[in-house]
Amino acid sequence: MRVLVVEDSPELGRQLVQRLEGEGYAVDLAADGEEGQFLGQTEPYDAVILDLGLPKVDGLSVLRAWRRDGVGTPVLILTARGAWTEKVQGIDAGADDYLAKPFNMEELLARVRALIRRAKGHASAEIACGGVVLDTRTGRVTVSGAPVELTAYEYRVLSYLMHRKGQVVSRTELIEHVYAQDFDRDSNTVEVFVGRLRRKLGVDVIKTVRGLGYRVDEP
Repeated sequence: MRVLVVEDSPELGRQLVQRLEGEGYAVDLAADGEEGQFLGQTEPYDAVILDLGLPKVDGLSVLRAWRRDGVGTPVLILTARGAWTEKVQGIDAGADDYLAKPFNMEELLARVRALIRRAKGHASAEIACGGVVLDTRTGRVTVSGAPVELTAYEYRVLSYLMHRKGQVVSRTELIEHVYAQDFDRDSNTVEVFVGRLRRKLGVDVIKTVRGLGYRVDEP
């Protein structure tokens, strides 16, 4: 899963990137509204964390521009505590959720997980397929109840495929959602990760759809 953080505070931006990456996300950081608006319009994200008080272009203008251009990525806005008018304006502009500063990092992570789950059509925090269970709250993966240890990138690949359960995901789409913008992307590594996942999971849930990509399905 790939997340865009648009935050002008260097310290908070660093903290958000660090925690999100620690939770298994690929993360891009924009320090002003102009860069954030461009990235949100040109890169595929699974969720966006958007501060409203941004230099160059304010967050509300960024959000309105995205929605006007048909960008439907779930957006969590960050507002000043007690600024209820900002919350109302943000929701009306197309935000999916909001959080007031200062906030608890665990609450933010929970809200991001919920936004992504809902956007992909999953109501539960656990996504299951063919004995494989991915717990989005803990990042824990089990097969028939037994835990499976995955590397960060193996987890990203499995998480994206599980969230898109039953749908064909092309290699290009998978690459775009497991790597951050500045990473040197190589399609061959995706095939390596899929091969490792198949061996570690021990069940045939990741199907290759010839010429199209991969699909997670019941064995």
